[in-house]
Amino acid sequence: MKTIIAACSQNLSGSRASLHAALRTLLAVPWPSQRDVRAWLQLLAVLQWVLSFLLLGEWGCGGCRAGRALTHPPHPTGPVTLVLLIYLVFTRFWPISALYLAWVIFDWDTPEKGGRRLPCLRRWSVWRHFRDYFPVKLVKTHDLSPGHNYIIGSHPHGILCVGAFCNFITGSTGFSELFPGIRPFLTTLAGNFRLPLFREYLMSGGLCPVTRRAIGHLLSKNGTGNAVAIVIGGAAESLSCSPGVTTLILKNRKGFVRMALQHGAFLVPSFSFGENELFRQVVFEEGSWMRAVQQRFQKMMGFAPCVFYGRGLTSVRSRGFLPYARPITTVVGEPVTVPKIEEPSSEVVDLYHGMYVRSLLKLFNDNKTKYGLSEGDELRIV
Repeated sequence: MKTIIAACSQNLSGSRASLHAALRTLLAVPWPSQRDVRAWLQLLAVLQWVLSFLLLGEWGCGGCRAGRALTHPPHPTGPVTLVLLIYLVFTRFWPISALYLAWVIFDWDTPEKGGRRLPCLRRWSVWRHFRDYFPVKLVKTHDLSPGHNYIIGSHPHGILCVGAFCNFITGSTGFSELFPGIRPFLTTLAGNFRLPLFREYLMSGGLCPVTRRAIGHLLSKNGTGNAVAIVIGGAAESLSCSPGVTTLILKNRKGFVRMALQHGAFLVPSFSFGENELFRQVVFEEGSWMRAVQQRFQKMMGFAPCVFYGRGLTSVRSRGFLPYARPITTVVGEPVTVPKIEEPSSEVVDLYHGMYVRSLLKLFNDNKTKYGLSEGDELRIV
């Protein structure tokens, strides 16, 4: 018995020593600093944003055909929410799918009629962490009067339109403070609003389909003080996304100018310096068979399959799908005054399109050296 008691006492003493050693090791580990916590929160904010569009829908800020016809064909994206609702049909929770289907049928035209934006969504604290990850900054060069409506041309498209999203959808960069009385909207692919649940998320943020009907409603039936942002270059421009090369597809994109004339909406150029630095893209040369495949796919499906990569989740040195932390500065330029002409001629459209292009070039040249580009960098418009 004494032997057993001695053995137990020895084991207990050994356990105490091990526990004390473990506690000392734990206490010796440095606690994360506030800077580390902020970095993790910023990374998580960007991660949830990227995953929401990769898993729920195909992210594209409207524009592939916005310059020509302001329409966009639906395309097969965002299977997660659709598969979930189909799965529920075969479970005891089938009434959820049935009720939501009835709601979508009833609510089908809402995206085309201004959507259903929720101001509280724009004020989410997660968007501040999202902004600070890059960081993203909004710069005003001229006032926008609440007595007019506007079409803001957003350039360049880049891969995921981070600058356009952060500035025109979230309130994190102070759009409402810089432009009091102006309500910003951002156009995206019309097919996204056919995706269950994802459509509600898009509308709550102030996104609308890049269609004539949706944009016309905001410019003519929603009062004044509306600013509809369109990424004119669209998916086709994403194929030209490369650090050090600024190429915009704009020369033959004139549909947005015609819409502005029909509704008397002023044209406002904006440029996001740093947008093309967020990812590394494998760019195939013009005339190559891979480039031909990309262009063919873009014409058929409405978006271009880009081969790109960013940083990994655990290290900036690894490759992954997260954007690199590069500063983005979106500069909003001087409005181009546009008269209201219900049936503008091609000559009038060309006139105001040329005015818009010149205003955009001036905006780029006046600000390029301030925000990371050299004096020799040029803006190519094709």
